[in-house]
Amino acid sequence: MKEFDLNIEKILESWEVYHAIREIIANALDEQILTNTKDIKIEKKGNCWHIIDFGRGLNYHHLTQNENEEKLENEKLIGKFGVGLKDALATLYRHDVKVSITSRYGTITLKQAAKTGFDDITTLHAVINDSPDHEMAGTDFCLEGCTDLDIEKAKSLFLIFSGEDILEETDYGSVISNHNHISNIYINGVKVAEEDNFLFSYNITSLTKQIKKSLNRERTNVGRTAYTQRVKDILKRCSSERVIKSLTSDLKEFGTGAAHEEMKWNDIQLHASLELSKISEKTTFVTADELEKKPDMIDEIKNSGLEPIVVPKNLVEKMEDYNKGVSEEQKLRTTNVYRSEEEKKFVPILVDIDKLTDSEKDVYKKLDNILDLIGGMPPVVKSIEIVEKIYDSDLFLGGVVGLWKSEDNKILIKRTQLRSISEFAGTLLHECAHARSGESDVSRGFEHELTQLLGLVADKALCIK
Repeated sequence: MKEFDLNIEKILESWEVYHAIREIIANALDEQILTNTKDIKIEKKGNCWHIIDFGRGLNYHHLTQNENEEKLENEKLIGKFGVGLKDALATLYRHDVKVSITSRYGTITLKQAAKTGFDDITTLHAVINDSPDHEMAGTDFCLEGCTDLDIEKAKSLFLIFSGEDILEETDYGSVISNHNHISNIYINGVKVAEEDNFLFSYNITSLTKQIKKSLNRERTNVGRTAYTQRVKDILKRCSSERVIKSLTSDLKEFGTGAAHEEMKWNDIQLHASLELSKISEKTTFVTADELEKKPDMIDEIKNSGLEPIVVPKNLVEKMEDYNKGVSEEQKLRTTNVYRSEEEKKFVPILVDIDKLTDSEKDVYKKLDNILDLIGGMPPVVKSIEIVEKIYDSDLFLGGVVGLWKSEDNKILIKRTQLRSISEFAGTLLHECAHARSGESDVSRGFEHELTQLLGLVADKALCIK
């Protein structure tokens, strides 16, 4: 028998039994990865829980506190510094859990004893006896006195035992389905944090310097700032239908306020937008401000068979920047892109007034009389033209029958409005209101101008009577 001083006097008071068991499981999983051996076992025999790996076997050298070069060089592993095992043993001893560790190198148990040369200091010692099986593969941790709940709580901290569904794996980590209100953040398969408004859970397998710095001995309560960038990296590498559909569905919820935290990140918003546009060519991105102040345009978009999706204004600005560097086919459809598309469809066919029918000519001759009702043609208007059609498609609000083209200072009126004086006058005065106000439909400025024109018309009509 030999005794090995673990040099532990004070221990982590905050650790419970399940924290200690977590460390033992973590070491077993690391050994499985390093040695490419079969899966570890966690099983109960009698009143003792066993955690068994099939690697090289633990010996007393592993009880020293020292950086493990082998583990430091492998980013897929959990442990690094040889601290966790000693903390675990001390915690188990404090909670009266009897520990027996068996490998081909020997059997290790625990006791408290005076520190060599210092009888007034008592520390935890490992007691090493001969192994009962010198051909044994791996290490068997026998824990007597821990509860089934301790084991289950420890196992719940590992992705491998969680039963969670991995949706997609990337070179930065995995996206995991979230069936509960709480999302889990794992690092190399060990749970380090919880999030209550994430769309997914995540397992980060490529660690940044910030993550490594933030990992404490407890591996709990790692702050969001430490892993946010890696979660973004993972999502931006995703292309599977399951992940993208969830992202794009969540993006659609942004306007309702029901979107998850990931949708508050600009680069993820843009990624989801790009993928949504690939899935549906009808997607058109609008802002809440446009939804409120430009309802006429939103109606046009809907009636064109497109689907307006409300997104943040700063995201639309990012989309506009993105659109500058891509081809027309690759552009994300914002309201600016939509307008550009419609302008390309703009094919007004001018009608020769001499070729109007007699009834149409009779209505058209009232042009000046109608304009006189509002004090004449607005100065900004250079011409008023009759056209066969305005846009290539007449889907907007049953068809666009009039248009103020501010860039050309002209009013276009569709020939069909010459069916009656009321139709022609209504459309003409409507477009004059646009010309005079410089405002779009349903805007406060336009409504004010239209009210003014109605007053002028009424005044003129009453004066005539």
